[in-house]
Amino acid sequence: MIRLESVVIAVFGAVLGLVLGLVWGVCIQQVLALQGMTALAVPWGTIVAVVIGSAVVGVVAALLPALRASRMNVLAAIAHE
Repeated sequence: MIRLESVVIAVFGAVLGLVLGLVWGVCIQQVLALQGMTALAVPWGTIVAVVIGSAVVGVVAALLPALRASRMNVLAAIAHE
């Protein structure tokens, strides 16, 4: 569950950043089209690599917390609070 949450947050952040970056890039290209820059190239391979990379980083970031949580006594953790 910890790994899933970490991956979801990492991928959500990557997708949100990519969408905002793409929108920003399209807007800038539209402004520069008035000055003759009419080509717009979207690097789909890089976008896919960033999303996959963020999922991998999410899994790696969750390894230590998931390991600690798996070794914790659940009843003792509930009784502590």
